[in-house]
Amino acid sequence: MSQKKKILIIDDEKDFCLLLKSYFIKKGCDAFIANSLAEGFAMIKMIHPDVIFLDNNLPDGYGWDKADGISEEYPSLKINLISAYKQSTAPVSSSQVTIWEKPLDRSLLDTYFIQNKLFA
Repeated sequence: MSQKKKILIIDDEKDFCLLLKSYFIKKGCDAFIANSLAEGFAMIKMIHPDVIFLDNNLPDGYGWDKADGISEEYPSLKINLISAYKQSTAPVSSSQVTIWEKPLDRSLLDTYFIQNKLFA
C-alpha cells in the first residue's frame, strides 16, 4: 500500500484553505495549512510535502518570489502558484510549477490530481 501524498496549502484566506484541505482529504491525501510564508517554510521543513499550493499575496511577503528558492531546495516538490489575478507567465524558471487562478476550478483540480498521481 502506498503512502498518502502530503499537500501543503500556503494562503491567508482561511475559508479557501479549509475548502482546499477538505477536497484533498476526500481524495485520500494528508493536507496541511499555513497562513503565512514563515509558517509555510516551517511546515515544509517539518512535514516534507509532495505538493504545495502557494498564494502570492501573503501577510509577510509575496509567495511567488520564493518559488524558485523552494524548487531549488526541494527539487521533487510540485509547486502550484495561486492568485486571484490573471497571470500570463510563471515568474519562475522551474518546470515543476503550475499556475492557478482563483477561484480554482474543481474539474481542473481533478485532472491535476490524476495527472500527478496523488492517490494514496
